[in-house]
Amino acid sequence: MLIIPVKEGENIDRALKRYKRKTRNTKLLNNLRENKHYTKKSVKRRKQIEKASYKQHLQDQENQ
Repeated sequence: MLIIPVKEGENIDRALKRYKRKTRNTKLLNNLRENKHYTKKSVKRRKQIEKASYKQHLQDQENQ
């Protein structure tokens, strides 16, 4: 559970912005969305490999 202390005289919009940033950084929503449906280990592994190869391709292009 996230606790956002609101300082005296602070705008509520600013506090909401801090709350949204903290939730995004904790990746809570991403985990909830991932856990909605079961994914097989082989599918997870395949996605990992695809992501790694994509990153490697970008690095190779950058170095050239």
